[in-house]
Amino acid sequence: MAEKHGIPLLIHQTWKNTDVPHGWREWSESWRRRHPGWEYRLWTDADNRGFLEEHYAWFLPVYDGYPEPIERADAIRYFLLDHFGGLYVDLDFECLRPVTGLLAGKELVLALEPEEHTRLPWSRRNGMRRIVGNAFMASRPGHPFWSHVHRRLVGAHTSPDPLAATGPFFLTRAVDSAPEGCSPTLLAADTVYPKPSPAAAELFGSRPVDLDRAHAVHHWSGSWERKDPGLPEPPTGRQVRFWTSQDLQPGAHGVIDLDAQRRRWAAGSAAPTVSCLMVTKDRPPLAERAIRCFLAQTYTRAELVVVDDGTDGALEDHVRALGDERIRLHRLPPEGRTLGELRNIAVDLATGPYVCQWDDDDLYDPERLEVQLAAVLALDATACFLARERLWWPARRKLGISGVRVWEGSMLCAKEALPRYPELRRGEDSPVAEAVVRGGRTVSLDAPELYTYVFHGANTFDEPHFTSLFDAATHLWPTGGAYADQVRAMAARLPLDPADVPEGDGPEADVPQADVQEAEDPGKDTTEDTPEETAEATAEHTADPSARVPHTRRPAPVDVRADADEHPPLLVLTPVKDATAFLPRYLDNLRALDHPRDALSVGLLEGDSRDSTWQALQDALPALEADFRRVTLVRRHFGPRPAGPRWERGVQRQRRAALAMARNHLLSRALADERWVLWLDVDVTDHPADLVQRLLGAREEIVAAHCVTEPGGPSFDLNTFVLRPDAGALDWDRWLRDGILQPPKGFGRRYLDELRGHERVRVDGVGGTALLVHADLHRDGLVFPAVPYRRLIETEGLAALAQDMGVACWALPGVEVVHPAHPGGGPLSQTGEATAPAEARVGGSR
Repeated sequence: MAEKHGIPLLIHQTWKNTDVPHGWREWSESWRRRHPGWEYRLWTDADNRGFLEEHYAWFLPVYDGYPEPIERADAIRYFLLDHFGGLYVDLDFECLRPVTGLLAGKELVLALEPEEHTRLPWSRRNGMRRIVGNAFMASRPGHPFWSHVHRRLVGAHTSPDPLAATGPFFLTRAVDSAPEGCSPTLLAADTVYPKPSPAAAELFGSRPVDLDRAHAVHHWSGSWERKDPGLPEPPTGRQVRFWTSQDLQPGAHGVIDLDAQRRRWAAGSAAPTVSCLMVTKDRPPLAERAIRCFLAQTYTRAELVVVDDGTDGALEDHVRALGDERIRLHRLPPEGRTLGELRNIAVDLATGPYVCQWDDDDLYDPERLEVQLAAVLALDATACFLARERLWWPARRKLGISGVRVWEGSMLCAKEALPRYPELRRGEDSPVAEAVVRGGRTVSLDAPELYTYVFHGANTFDEPHFTSLFDAATHLWPTGGAYADQVRAMAARLPLDPADVPEGDGPEADVPQADVQEAEDPGKDTTEDTPEETAEATAEHTADPSARVPHTRRPAPVDVRADADEHPPLLVLTPVKDATAFLPRYLDNLRALDHPRDALSVGLLEGDSRDSTWQALQDALPALEADFRRVTLVRRHFGPRPAGPRWERGVQRQRRAALAMARNHLLSRALADERWVLWLDVDVTDHPADLVQRLLGAREEIVAAHCVTEPGGPSFDLNTFVLRPDAGALDWDRWLRDGILQPPKGFGRRYLDELRGHERVRVDGVGGTALLVHADLHRDGLVFPAVPYRRLIETEGLAALAQDMGVACWALPGVEVVHPAHPGGGPLSQTGEATAPAEARVGGSR
């Protein structure tokens, strides 16, 4: 072995079993042949998992949860090198000469991939200025860099992109963020990666490979990067609603599966060049942003023709610095040509059989070209337009989805079918689009997320024009949390100005992944169907990841913008039972709320009490009626008490069904004209006087406070939770009892005491100890399920139902209400959870 702190003479390689593919055996043998005396170990999939189970069992939930085998193959190497040290090389790496000299005297050695790889479309989308490969790595055992890598693996494991979750992009970012003293020795690409991948060679052209300095060469035969550069591997299941017309006569309509065209491309079908045409003048920042959108396109068999008649040469310098042959800039003297003239010049310069309008001040999703061209080819159309676009007014924080029409700027058209643009200074593209639609077969796609029409104050058309578009919008996200969520989702795919992106509320891991994916496709299922727009049912993230149900979106979100700054009418609702001991403190805290009394109503329901709760409420009624806007007192019995302690699994369905019916009955009797409902438990002993305003300040439709046993203490209400990233891989069925999920505390769920420090978090379940709900949601049908709904009941069932109504639930970890641990019981009491034995407690059974 090598010196104590050096790199051991040990070679690691991995494969799914011991039957290594024939073509790789010679390359694998080259390492053993050129390193006699080195130990060699081939690790199979079974070996890898057994190794982790023995030495890094804490990582198994992440490892087992990776959706792609390549992610497990990537991750395991970071643990083998940490534990054993040595040299890891992929099986498709060939050794040309011994690497002993490269590693001598070093503790951690990595290598850069070829420069061409940074110019690949998927690299550009990820902002990679260099790429550290993970196919050749050497280390001493226990190097501190690997602990840093392990921590980042956990943080990155939900990324849908294997390159970013475990692969070279991930490793590059780990190197860039390594603590002081942990940085590796980085070898130049020509040392072990002299040969670019096939994708890079096809896109940028082949070049001579100099092997004089190379100690090894990566053949890239097993790399998932080996893609047709015209169509990198996309996510599957991409479906878009469409309708066609032929010479203005309606044609087919339905849903197109774009994967079929993707498969044809992958099988070698022709992928024609698309010429994107951009006319610009003296606004380099906007034009540079549009160029970044072009560079991020997943369909790379494209060119960008830029016609610039401005006086500023900054854009020309920018294009020259990019050095991308697909971008061709044509400078014209500033002679006042019309926009129509300039567009015709761009068309004449185009070399592709298809042209696509690419306005310099709008934003384009990375899939725009791929989706529109796929629709043209699949439906044998002359041109493709988007039926709706996304509208964005950053200065006013307005975001929406347009009405349905032929959007001229979204046109992708066969060049031979494109008429000349009229010599107009604005509106020149409308008659062209009309002529294309009149004279050929066109397809309209309902995919508004592909094109974002931005109002920045210097558009061709003025502010009233843009205002009229918002007036006709089919969907709006008002200022507040909904707007912020959508813009942050846009920023994940589009090059937005950081000043226009609202600050986040916490790490991405705190937001359920399905909610993120939904935000990335804001055009889906946001309006009622039209004859031309047949909607598909979608699946939504649930409190039980194994349950998937159809999702129905409400037509529009409730407008909650003003309520945080005003004092809207609010109704406090509390079901009670055997509550004599709690009522005095409850009523004192109610009166201490700083919400105006003339805007505060109260509703109380008593049932099945064995003490004098009903009499106490009747005695308190006159004073309550004098103090508050309106008071409703209801009595309703719900039957026998469950047998056994309230926390036992065997009584949960009966207990919580009764509580759900009590809540629903009280709601139906007490709700009048109030705008908000605050559900507040009678045995909450302390809450801040500004509780209402702090909950309203979240500017969301459903918001839960953090119920704790003592200030700063552990969470008491375990119904408010966030699903852990690995929840979908867990066996939930074993915790199904009486038709409802009753998992132990912490199983697949995180609670608010784990999320302190975040102002607010999106949650998958809510409790009812202090829960604010917009009253219109209850009026629209949001109730507390008294029977299992998606295997959940009562408040947790309400959260699931809200998600199926298209409404997110939120919680404020820093807004605490206190519920001491004390004994209690009965379906109308929320007490006693914390008194259950730890091994018997049911997470989310309150």
